[in-house]
Amino acid sequence: MEWDIRLNNVHYTARPAQEDKEVVDFLDEWYNDLEYVNGKTSGSTGTPKTIRLLKSDMLASASLTNHFFQIDQSSRLLLCLSPTYIAGKMMIVRAIAAGAELYTVQPSANPLLHINGHFDLAAMVPMQVDTILSHPVSFSRFKAIRQVLVGGAPVSPSLEERLQQIESACFATYGMTETVSHVALRALNGPQHADTYFALGQIHFSRDERECLVVHTPHLHEKHFITNDIVSVKDATHFQWHGRIDHVINSGGVKLFPEWIESQLSTLLSQRFFITSQPDERLGQKAILVIEGHPLSPEKENELMGQIRSKLPAYSIPKAIHYLEHFQETYSGKIIRKYDQQSI
Repeated sequence: MEWDIRLNNVHYTARPAQEDKEVVDFLDEWYNDLEYVNGKTSGSTGTPKTIRLLKSDMLASASLTNHFFQIDQSSRLLLCLSPTYIAGKMMIVRAIAAGAELYTVQPSANPLLHINGHFDLAAMVPMQVDTILSHPVSFSRFKAIRQVLVGGAPVSPSLEERLQQIESACFATYGMTETVSHVALRALNGPQHADTYFALGQIHFSRDERECLVVHTPHLHEKHFITNDIVSVKDATHFQWHGRIDHVINSGGVKLFPEWIESQLSTLLSQRFFITSQPDERLGQKAILVIEGHPLSPEKENELMGQIRSKLPAYSIPKAIHYLEHFQETYSGKIIRKYDQQSI
């Protein structure tokens, strides 16, 4: 198959010799004669798996995103994520589908230190956005991006607050490798700023008996996906995310959502941390706070607990604080919440 992509100011109709290897490797897959490319799941709930992604599904997903963000032949897209994962792959496919110009930069904590210019769409993880906004040069360059997809991890309340001062339209994404990128977006700033996700195209939502999200995808080969995400469905095209059912803590009959607790505590700690549970004779499970690094002094820990009590409802307050020198991570960099209790 003949190549057809505008990449870093060059229109390629054959395999380029002087481009990023990961990008070229994906394009080799895209332009071969197979109907699919290989993708890796994130590893959030176990070992990452390699799955086959239909090229027709990827084009259908790209079409929904391009339509919503008004991406066409005159658009400039920025790729600053690895094409190893779905977010990076799909930025490339969006450019191909729209005939748009794609600019690439090596993935890093602050990719805008290495590239400058106006872009119509970019995709980043929250850590990249936070780092970019903390540096005056990259902060200025960020404002030249018209629209930004922010995914791969939850957006903290503190980062969301900082985005209110940014004119670039920023959106949190909801999706997975199996749905070939996002199926829903949440406006993080601007006049559409909200705490609910909305569907793209003809996608719609329901819940199963566990109160977990079911995504109906008429544009894909698979027509629905059952998730492990507990949500409130506002209507057929809007939902509010609460957390993963795998992480829910049942403490004395009350369901606690670690992700929500973490969002409330995000401004109190500079170290990485997570909320998990331990068995408790009276409550069944009790919530605990696990902090990465060396233990705080008793005085600092008491001060922290006082701040936590002022932030959370009584039933959500962690019953203990523990420490781990280093957190374990999945292949894609997400924190593994399960741990050997003897290690803490």
